[in-house]
Amino acid sequence: MLWLLAHDDLPWLGSGAVSHEPERLYTRWRDTLDEGAYPAGDPLWQYPPGAGPALLLPGLLMPRLPYPWAFTALTLAADAVITAALAGAGVSRAGRARDRSLRGALLWTGGLPLLLHLPLARFDVQVTAPAVGALLVTARLPRLGGALAAFGALAKAWPALVLVGTEPGRTTRRAWTAAALTAVTLLALLASLFTGVLSFLRQQGERGVQIESLGGTLLSLATRAGWPGQVRYRYGAMELVGPGVGAVAAVALALTAAAFALIALWRLRAVRAALRHGHWPAVLPYDAALAAVLLLTVTSRVISPQYMVWLLGLAAVCLTRRDTTQRPVALLVTAAAAVSALAYPVLYDEVVARTWTGCLVMTVRNGLLVAAAVLACTRLDRLTRCSPAPDARGGGARDGEARNGGVHDGDGRDGHARDGDARDGDARAARDARDEDGPPAPTPRSPLGG
Repeated sequence: MLWLLAHDDLPWLGSGAVSHEPERLYTRWRDTLDEGAYPAGDPLWQYPPGAGPALLLPGLLMPRLPYPWAFTALTLAADAVITAALAGAGVSRAGRARDRSLRGALLWTGGLPLLLHLPLARFDVQVTAPAVGALLVTARLPRLGGALAAFGALAKAWPALVLVGTEPGRTTRRAWTAAALTAVTLLALLASLFTGVLSFLRQQGERGVQIESLGGTLLSLATRAGWPGQVRYRYGAMELVGPGVGAVAAVALALTAAAFALIALWRLRAVRAALRHGHWPAVLPYDAALAAVLLLTVTSRVISPQYMVWLLGLAAVCLTRRDTTQRPVALLVTAAAAVSALAYPVLYDEVVARTWTGCLVMTVRNGLLVAAAVLACTRLDRLTRCSPAPDARGGGARDGEARNGGVHDGDGRDGHARDGDARDGDARAARDARDEDGPPAPTPRSPLGG
């Protein structure tokens, strides 16, 4: 990332986009927010209210730096925090060496630069940081995990999905309650400090079909067959306009609603399966978060290239555990990130012109994302249905039982005590037999010694 920052002026890296985009857009929004209002009249403002503090933070933390420099410095700091968190999660803890892996930190470190300058020119890395943190701490500190998820969700909505796989019972109650209370409190605070808190809803609702979305790819291919639609710059993105675009947008919205219903259905089935098996796999929250965000990404009317930052972060969290089911999904996400860099900024003119080259690039990128979403959901469902019973999992199941309540803890301690009593009895019997039979015969030594 530092090399990309130093060579930001290269044409295939966006010709200075790292410094120009925050200065051209985020600085303007920061000035409006400084006056106590959200940029309600700006059609480019489409973010939940938590994005306001995120954009103010660079100037507050580093007031002596020009805003674009402070923004980039904060992005690099968030990147470092995510890397450290993933590395810490990948380092084996006492008795859990087989469960942990540093592959997550390696994926994030090597995967993020595949997006070229983009992570440094958007605030998605800053939003990914609390989402990653929420996933990593919720099992141990559910209230903190819920609060972190709420912070992220108030800026870009998707981090709320990191709580979809929390363990039923106390963990879910604490995490979801903390998330709700944090979100309501922060929303009320922002409403008291700024005007136009919910203005983003109007701009977000009026968005059309972005050219990088799955529907946009289908319409771009239709152009090669004679479809007369055009590309227009609207709401901060290149969108398609023409006959049939409204129908494609409606289908995308219906698919998004269906995706939410599918996620809710999976949650219900997973809880029922856990009640039957008495076990909730420790990796399930990680895998569920990646599958849920992938599903909502591919069904969206908008698949901006910065969405890949989210997916890389979630895939990296999955890879911090060796028992994840999402390893091939992470490979597909990484490949999609590399192709996304071709789509934007390297070959973006081809994509907008809907040439065969542009259509091919977008077909490959979105095809990889669809394959990743289908594979992620399939593997998650298999993990949910085929999770072994606690007594078949050895140490992992005992860890889960210890988390689920004191009854299991007590049973475990009693079991250890019984094992100790049995070992003491065996030792006493051996001593009695030795005393009766006399001292044991010496062990024969090899003629060669040793």
